[in-house]
Amino acid sequence: MAANAQDSHAPLRPEGKKDEDKDEETEYSPFYGIEKGLVLQESRCFHDPQIDPRRCQQVITKLLYLLCQGETFTRVEATEVFFAVTKLFQNTDVNLRRMVYLIIKELSPSSEEVIIVTSSLMKDMNAKIDLYRSNALRVLCHIIDATLLQQIERYIKQAIVDKNSAVASAALVSGFQLYCNTPGAADVVKRWGSEISEAVQSKNSLVQFHGLALLHAIRQNDRLAISKMVTSLTRGGAVRSPLAQCLLVRYVARVISESTPQPGQERPFYEFLESCLRHKAEMVIFEAARAITEMNEVTTRELTPAITVLQLFLSSSKPVLRFAAVRTLNKVAMTHPMAVTNCNIDMESLISDSNRSISTLAITTLLKTGNESSVERLMKQISTFMGDIQDEFKIVVVDAIKAMCIKFPSKYRALMNFLSNILREEGGFEYKRAIVEAILMIIRDIPDAKETGLGHLCEFIEDCEFTYLSTQILSLLGKEAPKTQDPSKYIRYIYNRVILENATVRAAAVSALAKMGAACPDLKPRILVLLRRTLHDTDDEVRDRATLYLNMLGAPEERKALGGEGGLVADGFPFGPANLEQTLQKYLAGPLDAPFELSSVPVAPVKKAEDEVKSSGAMMAAAMGGSTKAPNPKDLYEEMLNAIPEFASLGPLQSSSMPVELTERDTEYVITCVKHMYENHVVFQYNCLNTIDEQILEDVTVTMDLSEEPELEEKMSLPLKVMPTGAGETPGTTFVVVERVDGAMPAAKVGCMLKFTTKEVDPSTGEAEEEGYADEYQLEDVDLEYTDYVSKLSVGNFRKAWEEMGEETELADEYGIGQREGLQEAVEVLIATLGMSPCEGTDAVPPNARSHMALLSGKLVGDVSLLVRLSLGIDASSNVAMKLVARADSAAGSEFVHGIIANA
Repeated sequence: MAANAQDSHAPLRPEGKKDEDKDEETEYSPFYGIEKGLVLQESRCFHDPQIDPRRCQQVITKLLYLLCQGETFTRVEATEVFFAVTKLFQNTDVNLRRMVYLIIKELSPSSEEVIIVTSSLMKDMNAKIDLYRSNALRVLCHIIDATLLQQIERYIKQAIVDKNSAVASAALVSGFQLYCNTPGAADVVKRWGSEISEAVQSKNSLVQFHGLALLHAIRQNDRLAISKMVTSLTRGGAVRSPLAQCLLVRYVARVISESTPQPGQERPFYEFLESCLRHKAEMVIFEAARAITEMNEVTTRELTPAITVLQLFLSSSKPVLRFAAVRTLNKVAMTHPMAVTNCNIDMESLISDSNRSISTLAITTLLKTGNESSVERLMKQISTFMGDIQDEFKIVVVDAIKAMCIKFPSKYRALMNFLSNILREEGGFEYKRAIVEAILMIIRDIPDAKETGLGHLCEFIEDCEFTYLSTQILSLLGKEAPKTQDPSKYIRYIYNRVILENATVRAAAVSALAKMGAACPDLKPRILVLLRRTLHDTDDEVRDRATLYLNMLGAPEERKALGGEGGLVADGFPFGPANLEQTLQKYLAGPLDAPFELSSVPVAPVKKAEDEVKSSGAMMAAAMGGSTKAPNPKDLYEEMLNAIPEFASLGPLQSSSMPVELTERDTEYVITCVKHMYENHVVFQYNCLNTIDEQILEDVTVTMDLSEEPELEEKMSLPLKVMPTGAGETPGTTFVVVERVDGAMPAAKVGCMLKFTTKEVDPSTGEAEEEGYADEYQLEDVDLEYTDYVSKLSVGNFRKAWEEMGEETELADEYGIGQREGLQEAVEVLIATLGMSPCEGTDAVPPNARSHMALLSGKLVGDVSLLVRLSLGIDASSNVAMKLVARADSAAGSEFVHGIIANA
C-alpha cells in the first residue's frame, strides 16, 4: 500500500522524457571538468608504498588527455611527474607498464632525465616478455639522442633480426624515427644495412613492409642505389607482403618518372607494373593501376590494362574499391577522356550508389567523358542527388559541368538552366561562387549565352545573401548589359539593389547604373533621375559615388575633360592607384597654381632596371624548377617587356613560348630560354642562374650564331650585370633582339654561347677578386619553330567565324599522316604540330570512329586570324589520311598553315 501510495503521489512524466534524460546522461565525457592542478595532486599516488595499478592507470590517462588537448606543463611540473612515473617500473602489471611507456614518451624528458630511465627501459628491452621489449624499444628510441644511441646500437641491430615479428617491426619503426627526426642519428642508422636487408627478406608481412620503408629512406638521395634496389626486388618475387609490394610499386613509379626512355623503347619496369595487375591482393592491383595512370606522357596502349582492372573494381561489392576505382578514373578522364569511355556503362550504375562520394565522382567522370547526346540525360540524373551531398562535392560537379560546356558549347542552354536551378537552392558561399563563376565563363566564351546568363544572374541577386557575389554580378551587368538588345530591362534589377541591400552592394549598384548611362545615351535621362535619388543615402560612399557620376554624366564640358561621352565612367581609369598616388604626391610637393590634371598620370609604371631583372627572374623561378603549366605564357611576360624602354619600338607582344632548358639541371649554370614574338622581331630571353658559390659572374651575355640564317639579323643585346648565385635564388635575365628580315617566318636552329667575366670568391672572407677573367660556356641550340609564330585563339562559335572569314583566302590540300593507333592520336599530334586551339570539343574523337573532323583556331604573328578544318579518316591498316582546309585574314596565313604540315 505504501508503495502504491508513493507511486500515486509521484509527478507524472511522459515516457519519452525518460529516454531524453537517459540520452543526456550518456553525453557527458569521462574527462569533463578535468583540471591540471587536481590531476597533478592525484599523481602523488605514484609514490604510495602499495601501488594501485588501476588508479595509477586512470591518473596517467588524465595526464595524457591534458597533454593531447594542448595543456602545457612547466619544467618543474613535468620533472616531478616524470620522476614519479619512473617509480612505477617497480610494479609488474602489464597494463600499467604500457601506460608508463606512453606517458614517458609524451613528457619528452630532457637529456639529464633520460639517463635515469634508460636503465629501466634497457632492462625491459632484454626482458622475456615480448610486449615489454617492443614497447620499451619504441620509447627509448623516441627520447634518446645520437650520443646515447651508439651505446644501445647493438641491441637495436639484434632486435631487427629478432624472431619475434613485433620486436623486429618495433626496431625498424624506431630506426625510421631515429633516421628522420633525431639529429646526428642518420649516420648510425646507415650502418644497419645488412640487418635491414635481412628484414626485407622476412616472411612476416609487417616486418618486410617496415624493412623496405627504412631501406628506401636510407637510400632515397642516391638515384643509382634506388634503381639497384628496385631492380633486385622486382625479380624473383622476393617481396611477398602485399603492404611491401604496394611500397615497391610506388618506388618503381618514382624511378619511372625520373627516367627518360628513348622513343620506341618500352619504359623500364613497366612489365613489373603490368604483372602486379594480376596480383592476388586487391591493394597491390589498385596501386599498380594507379601508378600506370599517373606515368608521364602515358600512351593509350599502356593505359588499357590498368583501365580494364579499374573497370572490374567499379562493380565490386566493397565500397572502398568502387571509390578508389572511380576516383582514379576521374583523374584519368582529365587527360585521356577517350580511354575511360568504355567504363561509362559501369559508372552510370554508380550514380545511385548509397555512398555519395562514389556517386559524385561517377557523375563528374561521366560529364568529362560523355558525348553530346547524353548531356540532357546526365543533367536529369544529377538533379536527383544534388540535394543529398555536401557543398564540397557539389563544387566538383559544377566544375565538371563547366568543362562539359566548353566541350559541347551547343548544349549551353541545358547546362545553363541546370546551373540556374541549383543557384536558387540552399548552399554556402564557396558553392554559390563556383556556380556564378561557371555562368560567367559560359557568358564569356559563348556569345549566344550572354542574355540568358545575365537573366539568371539578375534573378539570383534578387535574393543573394553574399555581398561579394552581388557586387561581382553588378559590375558585370554594368559592363555587359549595355551590349544586349534591350538594356533597359536590367535597370530595375540594378536599382532594386540600391533600395534593398547593404551599403557595399548599394555603392556597386550606383556604379553599374552610371556605366549603363555612359554607354546608353537613350537611357541616360532615366538613370540620372535614379542617381539623384541616391544623393541622400545614409552611407557616404554611396552619396560620393552618386555625386561623382552625376557630374561626370552631366555637363558636356565635363564629359569632354574626362574622356568624352561616358569617358572614365564606362572605361575606368587607364592607370593604377599607385600611379595616381605617386603623381598626386609630386603635385602636392610643387606649386599649386595650376589644377591637377588626370592626363598627367602615367598609364604604365616606369620600372628601374633592377626591378625589371627581379620581376623577370621571379616569373621564371618556377620554370627553373621544371614547371610548364602556365595557362598563357604571354600574360607572364607582357607587363615586364613593356616596361623595358629598348623594346618600345617593337610594337605589341604577339606571343611567348614556354621556357626551354639549354643546360642540364645539375650543371654549374642553369640557363633557360623564352622566345617572345613581335610583328617583325623575336626577343630571346635567357634566364640565368649560377649554382657555384665560389665565383661571381658579371657582364653576362649570350652570343647567337646567325651566320647561316640570312632571314634573321641580330639588332641588340641587353646584358645581365651580375648573374644571381645560389640554387634557391631568383634567376637573372639577358636579352637578344633579332629582326626577321622582310617579315620572314623561318624555322632555324641557332647555336648559343654564354659569355661572362668570372671573379673568384675567397672562401675565408667571402669577398670577390677585383679583377676577373673573360670566360664562355657552350649552350644547347635554340630551335625557332613554325609553331612559335602561331598563338592559341579561342573562338566561341566556329561556324559563324568560318562563314565570316569568307572563301577568298581558303586553301585546301590532302595529306597522308601515316600509321597511327587511332584517330585520337592523330588529332593530338596535329594539334601539337599546328600549335592552335581546338574548338567545340573536337579534340576528342568518339571511340572506334573511322572518320572525324577537328576544328582549330589560332592567330599568326601580325594579328592574322587562322581557322582550320581537319577531316580525318583511317583505314583497316591504321593509315590515316587528312584533308586540311584553312582560312585566314590573308592568303599568306592559309599558305603558312599548309607549310607547317608540309615541313613537319
